[in-house]
Amino acid sequence: MIGVAVVGTGFGQKIHIPGLQAHPRTQVVAVHHRNLEKARSIAQAHNIPHACQTIEEIVALPEVEAVSISTPPFLHHEMAKIVLEAGKHLLLEKPTALSVEEAAALQQLAQQRNCVTSLDFEFRYVPAWQRFAELLFDGAVGNKRLIKIDWLVSGRADANRPWNWYACKDQGGGALGALGSHTFDYISWLFGRIDRLCGRLSTSIATRPDPTTGEPRPVDADDTCSILLELADGTPVQIVLSAVTYQGRGHWVEVYGDRGTLILGSDNQQDYVHGFRLWSAEAGAALTEQAVPPRLEFDRTYPDGRLAPFIRVVDRWVEGIDRGQSLSPSLQEGVYSQFLMDLTHQSNETGTWIDVPNLASYLRR
Repeated sequence: MIGVAVVGTGFGQKIHIPGLQAHPRTQVVAVHHRNLEKARSIAQAHNIPHACQTIEEIVALPEVEAVSISTPPFLHHEMAKIVLEAGKHLLLEKPTALSVEEAAALQQLAQQRNCVTSLDFEFRYVPAWQRFAELLFDGAVGNKRLIKIDWLVSGRADANRPWNWYACKDQGGGALGALGSHTFDYISWLFGRIDRLCGRLSTSIATRPDPTTGEPRPVDADDTCSILLELADGTPVQIVLSAVTYQGRGHWVEVYGDRGTLILGSDNQQDYVHGFRLWSAEAGAALTEQAVPPRLEFDRTYPDGRLAPFIRVVDRWVEGIDRGQSLSPSLQEGVYSQFLMDLTHQSNETGTWIDVPNLASYLRR
């Protein structure tokens, strides 16, 4: 068994703790919260032996071989650095950090300390997405002509939802970080390298009530993103992401080619993993729904759709630990996703198209 400590008790309690406890190779041996009493309460509720209020305490425990971090993005670099410096394996939530420089520094440290890393890019492990990838890689659409991605949800559409870190750009908030980090990862996975991009980020809800005083507090993080990409093979990609769309259509990826069309989508507004269906059509024919082969289906599903793919992420992490090397998606993929998000911010600020440079050259500037 691999002893794992969980840092971050929001998403950590919903997904990381139950997922790691369900996995046959991992045991949650410690939990972190900056408030020690809360840490103890969480530990007791989940039958976890150790409760800690600092990361230093966590990594000092001999039972801890690995750490999962699901805190807000502005805490990722500092916390993950302590974990990696201690030689512990790392599972990190997205977005990776606040900048590509921070993310790359973590990757370099992981390599120096021989730590195995994983990023929680869940869509790679959802059965309908895996079948979508198989059909794409088998040439179902032929030469691509257009890729269109819509991810329109209503999670932050209520302007009375209180202010938190998600509303603050400097803390890694915004739709680009929450949704775009996934989107850039799966574009790289499914479609390859991006050569150029142009992004427009907007904030439609300018203030939110302070959770303590109720007074309006400024919001400077984006809640809607429009992004145009050009892939290395010349294919145009249109992306619209929004967290403030009442009755938004959900999450859809459409690929149009000279041999046919593939469409993957879900209109589930309550769970961003449950509900994906897949359609295909040869050129000139009607779309028909495609079944997902049993070999790709989850062994078990849960009321919260995020849990089953997270367990597959843990599978991959454990496989990497057994082999002594990080397997994709790791910090390497997290760095690239962060890189593309940084360039999108740059495009938004300059109002221009950005040529995507070589990442190593960019980091040597």
